[in-house]
Amino acid sequence: MDKQKAALIAQKLEKLYPDAKPALKFRNNFELLIAVMLSAQCTDKRVNEVTEKLFKEYGTPEAMLTLTEEELGKKIFSCGLYRSKAEHILSACRDIVNKYDGKVPGTIEDLRTLAGVGRKTANVVYSVGMGGDAIAVDTHVFRVSNRTGLAKGKTPEQVEKGLMKILDKSIWSKAHHLLIYHGRNVCHSRKPDCASCAIYSMCEYEDKKV
Repeated sequence: MDKQKAALIAQKLEKLYPDAKPALKFRNNFELLIAVMLSAQCTDKRVNEVTEKLFKEYGTPEAMLTLTEEELGKKIFSCGLYRSKAEHILSACRDIVNKYDGKVPGTIEDLRTLAGVGRKTANVVYSVGMGGDAIAVDTHVFRVSNRTGLAKGKTPEQVEKGLMKILDKSIWSKAHHLLIYHGRNVCHSRKPDCASCAIYSMCEYEDKKV
């Protein structure tokens, strides 16, 4: 796919989803970081339900560190993978306090030094929380990018690099949300709704149907 066609797809998706934005609720970069960490293999709706209560008492890394792994695990149990998430969250909080003066680090490289923070999480926090240019590739972005031909790859990193090459840097962060919305609303995992797809004519999906 060439850049002109990719730009047209982005424009159509932007018209279709003018209010595309993060579904997670947060008030600052620390809350955003924790919410994204909790969202692994969990719905945003569930995360928001959990963090609404959690952040009232433990909305800073210092406050979070007053909890043991077991105590935090009980509070985030419904998000799944609660043991590893509790361990990673508390480890990340310790590093934020001890290495970064209590503030969430401001670069992708530093964010990725935190426990439990991979490429996707770092990109989300950097782009959404800090206004940086980055594309986070979750399951929706991965699927829609591969199907449409925007960026093909066997790994999220390959798709991320492909999107960065074909899309203008100024829309990287926006594109992340547009592709998520399209994946959730139209380009479903099991059965994409090709008949309702606004970019059907430009899509390169071999099995697309109307």
